[in-house]
Amino acid sequence: MATPWHASTRPHTAPTGDPKTGEIRVPLDLYCVDRPQGPADLVLSRTEAEHLYAALSYQLTRTSAGGPRLAMEAV
Repeated sequence: MATPWHASTRPHTAPTGDPKTGEIRVPLDLYCVDRPQGPADLVLSRTEAEHLYAALSYQLTRTSAGGPRLAMEAV
């Protein structure tokens, strides 16, 4: 069953990193049926961020050859 909740990157706000801990913080806005519900940050360890980057890179590479596209234009 699909959920009406989703998150989008926060406009005009870039992800940040902590060079001491390796933590990556991605500012997001939460929505329910396209109505803003408030801000939330996705906080990842360096390892988690590397795994997410690898998975997204794979999907973007796989879909860039004319196959299905990911909805990442807003990122």
